[in-house]
Amino acid sequence: MKLAVCAQGEGLKAKVDERFGRCPCFVIVDTENADRVITVNNSDADASGGAGPQAAQLLAGLGVSAVALGNVGPNAATALEAAKIAVYSGITGTVEETLQKYRAGDLHPVSEASVPPHSGMKGMR
Repeated sequence: MKLAVCAQGEGLKAKVDERFGRCPCFVIVDTENADRVITVNNSDADASGGAGPQAAQLLAGLGVSAVALGNVGPNAATALEAAKIAVYSGITGTVEETLQKYRAGDLHPVSEASVPPHSGMKGMR
């Protein structure tokens, strides 16, 4: 199974990023063969809108089965559910620590967003 971790950098030592659609990259680990670790840059991190659903499509296209992240918004949660990608939220620390928690059964999937929707009119009058 492929587990993607939202990360601030490359590899297992990278810190987990609290954002999903706006994280700089995803570190993807084949949990059945931990020697297979790849880092994929999130090209949609700076998108003007829809970054979460676009990131979900990226991960689905890579065959990811689960994602570990800090927080997930409602649009991203819906897109991940549609792609049949399990979501583990509230994650902190490093990618390596997250992988260890996953293997120990210490991560539990969530079925809904962990943050409210973004307001596109923020700061507008």
